[in-house]
Amino acid sequence: MDKTILKFPSAYLLVSHGSRDPRPEVAMQALACLLRDRLQEQQGQSSLPMVGTAQLELHPLPLHQQITAFADRARAVGCDRLQILPLFLLEGVHVMEDIPAEIAQAHPILGTTIQLDLRPHLGSQISGLRHLLQSAIQLVQGSNSGDRQWIVLSHGSRRPGSNQVVEDLANRLQAIPAYWSISPNLEERMDELIQAGYRHLGILPYFLFPGGITDAIGQVAREHSQRQPELQIQLADPIGATPELAELILALTA
Repeated sequence: MDKTILKFPSAYLLVSHGSRDPRPEVAMQALACLLRDRLQEQQGQSSLPMVGTAQLELHPLPLHQQITAFADRARAVGCDRLQILPLFLLEGVHVMEDIPAEIAQAHPILGTTIQLDLRPHLGSQISGLRHLLQSAIQLVQGSNSGDRQWIVLSHGSRRPGSNQVVEDLANRLQAIPAYWSISPNLEERMDELIQAGYRHLGILPYFLFPGGITDAIGQVAREHSQRQPELQIQLADPIGATPELAELILALTA
């Protein structure tokens, strides 16, 4: 075996939720490339580290089989550690229960020849994510904020305490929180603000990539604007596969 391969003893697996929409997977592949380049730059190596992607749901294989298949490839090139990076923004059931359970199933299959290291989820990078959201707001509204009221819209979790990070982020951004899957939802929040006299609204999707949900968010905004033409609603983009996001993921590795 070429000993230069061992310059990267760790391999890296980015785990996302999974989607029937192809756009998130395209973005995940782009993000994996950005992280691969950043790891190479950080460690000053000429060879590239192994960075792969996996999906918790909506994949032909369950996650533990995706992990074992990638780990086998990593072992074949000399890696003795696999860092598993959950790209989830909330500390919900997927992060706290589902992913650890899948890793537990992978352990007896792989034995002791490679270490499986579950890293903190992406949403733990609070400061960096807040900076990304603030930049998204500034990109939409420029220097003229006027009286626009922003809504930070997250998917939401039914796990107790999991949504506190959204509440805190919204507070720091002088925005209000809303959720796609639980109450208070987007339409409820918009109705509250309209009743309070706001006519300039901004929606900031706290989602990683464009997909079916972000399309539906745009549809809700358009329907409100059609019903009430006096409303001015600005819709920001989701976070996206950017070098800045790759930098936050890099900070999760050890």
